[in-house]
Amino acid sequence: MVSAKNPEQLPTQAELAEMSREDLVKLGMKLDGVELVEYPDPWPVKGTRAEKRAERLVALWFAIAALSGLAFIGVFIFWPNEYVAASDPGHFAYSLYTPLVGATLGLSILGVGVGVLVYTKKFIPHEVAVQQRHDGGSSEVDKATIIAELADAGNRSTITRRPMIKATLGAGAGVMGLGLGVFAIGGLVRDPWKHSDSKESLWHTGWQEVGGERVYLRRHTGDPHEVVLVKPGDLDAGGMETVYPFRESERDDDHALAVALKRSDNPVMLIRLRPEDAARVIKHQGQEDFNYGDFFAYSKICSHLGCPTSLYEQRTNRILCPCHQSQFDALQYAKPVFGPATRKLAQLPIALDEETGALYARSDFIEPIGPAFWERKS
Repeated sequence: MVSAKNPEQLPTQAELAEMSREDLVKLGMKLDGVELVEYPDPWPVKGTRAEKRAERLVALWFAIAALSGLAFIGVFIFWPNEYVAASDPGHFAYSLYTPLVGATLGLSILGVGVGVLVYTKKFIPHEVAVQQRHDGGSSEVDKATIIAELADAGNRSTITRRPMIKATLGAGAGVMGLGLGVFAIGGLVRDPWKHSDSKESLWHTGWQEVGGERVYLRRHTGDPHEVVLVKPGDLDAGGMETVYPFRESERDDDHALAVALKRSDNPVMLIRLRPEDAARVIKHQGQEDFNYGDFFAYSKICSHLGCPTSLYEQRTNRILCPCHQSQFDALQYAKPVFGPATRKLAQLPIALDEETGALYARSDFIEPIGPAFWERKS
């Protein structure tokens, strides 16, 4: 037997180049100490109806994967996905978006998986081999023979003579991969310059003043259609509440009221500091007048990975993000003092409307909120 312990018995580079794939397979098996006990051909009689049925079944699953992947891409890009209230026309189509995205992508993955499993069961020989385990790295001979063995395994699996299965497998796996790619980058293809002056752009949030209309701080009561404005007396010293934007023009617009509560960049933490703590506040340069007395408003979107900074610790005046334990000091313009976050929370400038006695936003945020932005300088 040829052995790696006897280099003089190993073929030279020239001899390896002259050897056929079958010879290399046999050599590789000897070098690895493998004895092939049984290697039955699943289809000893070629071209039978059963073989053709099995081939068509595998191709069918791969074709299903390809068609489902194309359907997923179409749904993800073209199906209406903007929120529509239950009482408005188009709500039914909107409600189908998430189920269709999940069903089409899931069916595409399922098609590739089932196709591979069926092919393995129907066409891959179920060999029985015995191998003696050994230690050591791979020599040039080992590298050449393993490549030959892999190629031989592919040849024995008969995949090389089944163009229908190869074509559908390529289509199914390719489209599924394309669909996963679309899913991964789909949220990044939005044009950041589109509608740059509107609150729908990446440059602004729902707190942007439009047409000179004042944007008030609104409490979420659990009823998306109920409007309760926040007044200074509603919050005790040391308290915190999540607030959302409201415009008088939206009071009877159920859709706009619901969207204001759902939009991801709208939630703001309104914090009322205790008087002794407010006296120790350090304000950020250029934002010295953003607070109203003891009231400070910060974006609820964490500057680390965008989780909601839902916790406020009254004793230490720290804002906490429960996802990755970032902490921000409310007495120092919400700058990070612990955890992975490296940027402060964006502060919303607020004031008191003398006529209504309610708090309102003097303007939109003057800096990007959240963990990333197209034009962030730091």
